[in-house]
Order: sequence, then C-alpha cells, then structure tokens
Amino acid sequence: MKNTKILVTGGAGFIGSNLVKQLLKEENSVTILDNFFSGYRSNLDPFQQVHIVEGDVRDKAAVELAMRGAEVVFHLAASVGNKRSIDNPITDAEINVLGTINVLEAARKEGVRKIVTSSSAGIFGELKTMPIKEDHPIEPDSPYGCTKLCEEKLCLSYAKLYDIEAVCLRYFNVYGPNQRFDAYGNVIPIFVFRMLRNEPLIIFGDGEQTRDFVHVDDVVLANINAADSIGVSGAYNIASGTSVTINSLVNLITKGNNNLVRVEYGPERAGDVRHSLADISLARQKINYIPKTDLESGIDEYVKWAQNLVLDLK
Repeated sequence: MKNTKILVTGGAGFIGSNLVKQLLKEENSVTILDNFFSGYRSNLDPFQQVHIVEGDVRDKAAVELAMRGAEVVFHLAASVGNKRSIDNPITDAEINVLGTINVLEAARKEGVRKIVTSSSAGIFGELKTMPIKEDHPIEPDSPYGCTKLCEEKLCLSYAKLYDIEAVCLRYFNVYGPNQRFDAYGNVIPIFVFRMLRNEPLIIFGDGEQTRDFVHVDDVVLANINAADSIGVSGAYNIASGTSVTINSLVNLITKGNNNLVRVEYGPERAGDVRHSLADISLARQKINYIPKTDLESGIDEYVKWAQNLVLDLK
C-alpha cells in the first residue's frame, strides 16, 4: 500500500503505533484519531508527518473531522480486555459498539473503500474444538467478547449494504514493542515488567492453560494485507497458529533468571478461557497472512525493549 490517505483510530496505542510506523514507511498519508486514554503520545513522537485529531470515537464530530479524505480506515480504537469490560461494561459497549457505528457512518459518508477493524478471539468463548476455525461456535464469556462480536457484525453488515469492503481481524494474544503494563494488560508485558521490577509473577490457575501468542509485526502485516486485498470482506483469525502453556511462557520470559524470579499461583479469573489455539489457514488464503516471528525471539525483543523503558523511567 502506497500513497493512500489513511485514518487509524487508536493510532497512539500499542498496535496502532506499530501500524502507523509501517504505513509511513510505505509513503502513505496518515491521520490518527486518539483520545490518549490508553495510547501514549510518546508512541507518536517519531512520526512528525502524521496528522493527529485528538478525540474519541464516541464523539461523532471528531470522527467526521478525522475521516475527511480517507480512502482506507484501520479501526483499532477500543476498550480492550475481559477484565476491563467486566469492571466497566457500559463504557465497553459505548466505545466498541456506538464508537464503531460512528466510524462506519463517517466512512460511508466519506466514500471510504475499505475498513479493517480489530476484533478478538474473545468472541469465541471457551474452546470446543482445536484449533479454532472461523466457524467455531461463538459464545463469548465476557461483555468485551460480546461487544467485539457486535462490532464485527456491524462492519460486515455495512459491507453488504453499502459500497465499502470490511475485513475483521480476530486477534489472539498480541505482544511486542510499545505494549506496556497496566492492570488490564496482556500476560507477557505484565510478567516482563514484574520480572524487571523484582516482583513475583502471578499465574491465575495452574498455569497449564494455553494461549496462542502473535507478534505485533505479524498483526501489522495482517492489517496491511487486508487493506490491500481487493474484493475481500470477512472475518479472519490472526494468530501464530501455535500454542504454549503459561508455565512454559514463564520459562521463556525468565530464562537465565529462573532462580531469581518468584512465581506465585492464584485463583482462576472469571471470563478467562482454558485453552486457545487458532487455525489461520483462511487468513493465509484470503489475505496472504503468513506470520514470521517465533515466540522465543519475539519475547527476547520485547524484554530488551522493556529493559530500556524501565531504565528511562528511573
């Protein structure tokens, strides 16, 4: 993709900022809509050529302003995570559902040709078959999974009703640079930052639950390939196609420091699935998605990034 006018909602966030970096490398004109609630302004510091609209997807006027002239939209702005949605279900719905309607309506009026939206494996709920294909039963276990499913259905309905293509990317467990730790974060940044601060790593459950982790560079590739795919609308799994137990993940993160890192076990958390593993063959077929980063090298890269960040914050 080159020389295209693009809007990235949530462009200051973890995935969004990595996507913006690649879009600029490919000489596109990029506008970012972000309220900087969970995204960081510092993520955009290297990108002086982007146009930033500070606003919220719940604000119709801000969305319409950011949408002006856009040909392609990457919709990443969201309230993310099972725990956050359980704690704040109304906010989760306002952002993920009503915010998405604002984006779709503005895109329709502006004549956008393609919208690529960020969905989640959370729509599936507990695993019934392995690996998970796109037609796996959809029984979300949290408000977040429900709102992401609604977001998908809204995007795909607009693709049927109007002259716009929509691709929904169902992310599994994404990790990589610019992903920071907070109470609602992904397990990899939580473990890495706790390790770097000499705090115990807390595993909820017995640690034998499995997850399919995918590096953010592969997610960026999936987004760009989806936007470049002509005549393609639909929902696709974006993952590595491999799984690892949380206990094994801890060993990868703490290698060389195993004796120095304390691991504690706590009760299972509501809304967490036991196992997760994606079938990514349909994404390979439809949008030429082929993940390239293995988990061990990806974790090594993330630990180095986090070490530098911790040093900068001291």
